[in-house]
Amino acid sequence: MSYTYKGEIYSINSPIKSISVNKQNVVVTDQKGSQLIQFASVNESKAFLAWAYQA
Repeated sequence: MSYTYKGEIYSINSPIKSISVNKQNVVVTDQKGSQLIQFASVNESKAFLAWAYQA
């Protein structure tokens, strides 16, 4: 599955092993490794988390 934020595509593979959140920063760890996604606001990071939990 992929998530597009500000024109950049983040590819996230299932299963997601862990998600770490610190305000606007979200680190997603999947079978390929970890990737940091930096959001402009807390609301945007919450929207991403809602999307990730539904997927």
